[in-house]
Amino acid sequence: MDKQQSLSKISKELMLKEPYYGFFLIMLNKLWDARRVPTAGVSKNGINYQLAINPEFWESLSDNHKLGLLKHELLHIAFNHLTTFNIFSNKKLANVAMDMEINQYIDKDWLPEGGIDIDDYQDLQLDKRAGSKYYYDKLNQFKEEKEKNGTCGDSGMDKLLDDIESGNVPDHSTWEEFENMSEAEKKLIEKQTQRVLSEAKEQVIKKQGRVPGEIESRIILEEILPPKFDWKNYIKRFTGISTKVFTKKTRRKENIRFKDNPGLKVKMKQNMLLAIDTSGSVNKHELNEFMNEMHHIYKCGVDITVIQADTYIRSITPYKGELDLDIVGRGGTNFTPVIEYYNEHPQFTSLIYFTDGEATTSTMPNKKVLWVLSEESYMNEDLPGKVIKLEL
Repeated sequence: MDKQQSLSKISKELMLKEPYYGFFLIMLNKLWDARRVPTAGVSKNGINYQLAINPEFWESLSDNHKLGLLKHELLHIAFNHLTTFNIFSNKKLANVAMDMEINQYIDKDWLPEGGIDIDDYQDLQLDKRAGSKYYYDKLNQFKEEKEKNGTCGDSGMDKLLDDIESGNVPDHSTWEEFENMSEAEKKLIEKQTQRVLSEAKEQVIKKQGRVPGEIESRIILEEILPPKFDWKNYIKRFTGISTKVFTKKTRRKENIRFKDNPGLKVKMKQNMLLAIDTSGSVNKHELNEFMNEMHHIYKCGVDITVIQADTYIRSITPYKGELDLDIVGRGGTNFTPVIEYYNEHPQFTSLIYFTDGEATTSTMPNKKVLWVLSEESYMNEDLPGKVIKLEL
């Protein structure tokens, strides 16, 4: 059996065992590349992705490990790892953190030798399915402890950190193609990816199959509904304490220094921290509701940083008007980590915390906080700050 027949066989097997990823794989261009790719990886194909596989590496794997390899690369795409990789300063740690995240969604029998499994570090009590930002921060913490004390307290993690430093871990060399892309290019690729994910979902539903939970956790606003709160007036009340100043060239204003050049218009802009409670008690309808309101806040001309948290902070990302969000967390509820982060970062003018209100906190914010409870939640007035409930 040649390599192409082998790939076709394994693709059919993936379709039978995990139909969603089978349909996803069908829509992805595949190529053999022995020169650039030592194992396998996702590379750029216009505004699409493609899967590049080293034929010798492929032939060295068992059938189960081939299944795991394909699903591993598909998960990197589905989780937008290739367009978010550049937000991490230490690329080696990010490489491993992202593998830690996605390998939890792969059957252990499918993971090839050297595949990173967080269950190998049970003494460290790493949270399950917590997002690559969480694992990146943990790896950074263990790295600092090891540099200071000679060990981080776990021999397995000590070895992993040594392997990371020496480059003796699976690499993502093909991802370099994505590092210098403009924001516009990234948006195009992410939009195209979302289309492919949605098509795979439709095909699975038609065949009465099951869409995996890690894919269902992706919140997509198919339709923008009217806001349930007057965000424009709320934000106006904070313009006096804006922390970002923007200048814009305009022909309507005379340039005092250079007569024929446009003048500069100075504009103050809010810099808000928006927190989303991603604990297990918050359902998908509530998350969609929060996303809709967040989009309306953004439309008011606010500079937004979104923080997702359950018992821990799971991700911190800028918001640029996207209509989709990968939800990470789904554990218990603890508001304290977000409030502490807010208190430690004076650049934020206010915090808006979207939640079902199923908890409280004794940690006091040192600036303005608005707690936004979902429409179907109960009113919780014990939270520190102003509390509103979304209602039509």
